[in-house]
Amino acid sequence: MKPVAFDYTRPRSISAALELLDSNPNAKILAGGQTLGPMLNLRLVQPELLIDITRIPELAAVTEGDDGIGIGACVTHAAIEDGRIGEPANGYLNRVASGIAYRAVRTRGTIGGSLSHADPAADWLAALLALNGELEIVGANGTRRAALDAFVTGAMETDLGPSELVAAVRIPKRSRAIRHGYHKICRKTGEFADAIGAVAIDDKKGEFRMAAAGGSHAPIVFTDPRHLFRSADPMDADSFDIEMGGAALRDAGMNADDYDLRLRAITLQRAVHDAVQR
Repeated sequence: MKPVAFDYTRPRSISAALELLDSNPNAKILAGGQTLGPMLNLRLVQPELLIDITRIPELAAVTEGDDGIGIGACVTHAAIEDGRIGEPANGYLNRVASGIAYRAVRTRGTIGGSLSHADPAADWLAALLALNGELEIVGANGTRRAALDAFVTGAMETDLGPSELVAAVRIPKRSRAIRHGYHKICRKTGEFADAIGAVAIDDKKGEFRMAAAGGSHAPIVFTDPRHLFRSADPMDADSFDIEMGGAALRDAGMNADDYDLRLRAITLQRAVHDAVQR
């Protein structure tokens, strides 16, 4: 199939993009287009207007403040993989980016576009949930910040308003001692993941987060899951209890069968190993 007929425009500023979005209820934002493109071809979405935001300079900028790093929504996966934005998380973002799909996809796909779609089988969602990432969202009523775990309300569901767009991803500053782990299981390289586990351990700040995602179920975040370790020590990766992890995912609301729950628990265990060994 091919898309329905639509108009196309490429604004040069955020304010111009918001005006277009506000005045065209059946418009769609185009960032990288790696998810939107197939949805257009399958006619899962049928917009009257595509608003291409990729040439807006502010959305491709990287900023640093006292509270963390801001990565513009239109920064591509390839730019992160290649280290062109610096590395605010001790190499973690580079590693995650390098495992997304294929190089052609990474060259076009954007971090903001991926998070806006909130596909639980995509990499950035779980990876940044573990980092307690935030989104900077702009709309007709101004700018707001939303914690990523509050922004995502379900599988491919968010609280993004109809006249809002994601402007940047913000990553809080952490100590230099923070450890990150990431693991995903795919049927073959380049495909969306069946299961993803992501971990961030910062002993100096006493912070420990785990995120489990993949498939079609909404992601789950644990903010201090030491109880899932037989030794209660997240640095003791072998003591992570897979059976207890699967049960905790079910109790947290992941409506999946036993196989999928176990698969996600295994990725969490492997993500912990990844974090501890680095």
